[in-house]
Amino acid sequence: MAGTPRVQASHVPVPLVQPPLVLASASPRRRDLLAQIGIVPAEIRAADLDETPLKSELPRSLAARLSLAKAEAVARQSPAALVLAADTVVALGRRILPKAETDAEVRQCLGLLSGRRHRVLTGLCLIHPDGRRAARVVETILRFKRLDEAEIAAYVGCGEGRGKAGGYAIQGRAAMFVAWLGGSYSNVVGLPLAETAQLLGGFGYPLWPETGYS
Repeated sequence: MAGTPRVQASHVPVPLVQPPLVLASASPRRRDLLAQIGIVPAEIRAADLDETPLKSELPRSLAARLSLAKAEAVARQSPAALVLAADTVVALGRRILPKAETDAEVRQCLGLLSGRRHRVLTGLCLIHPDGRRAARVVETILRFKRLDEAEIAAYVGCGEGRGKAGGYAIQGRAAMFVAWLGGSYSNVVGLPLAETAQLLGGFGYPLWPETGYS
């Protein structure tokens, strides 16, 4: 008499469910930079924080502190998501330049940067729903050519520098001012792509979903 056929347990691995990526930033530049490397966040949720530097706070410390605070704030609102946050600081030596909100601030920043080296530092922070965290600060060094009053006035007049850290946008007309750059260009725009991809890949985020390679 034939026995009852045995049913073998399947050993096909069950794919892990990847948590949705939330970008903790309202910056269209960071969204566009992520799209450049094929990453589209499931949601964009800005953190409402006071970004004023603490007394005697150094530029690198500020970038690290604010990126962590942004990530934590959004992670509390979206506990099931993989949260990516960034904060970019422009520094001249130990001096932190403001996010220029007026023409006068843009003019002041350009006057300070004219003919000098400065640093752009972006703090990155990634928080996984399981509690894992990863963070780093990426630094790029730039030198502006010497700007004359006409160039400064023209740039102020075009309005591009308002709302930008350090009073300029390297992806726009301010590219004409950059005599030398060492490090990540995308970091100056607002998000260092190589380092961001490294952090995401370390948490298993699919960087090449169409090929199956992560």
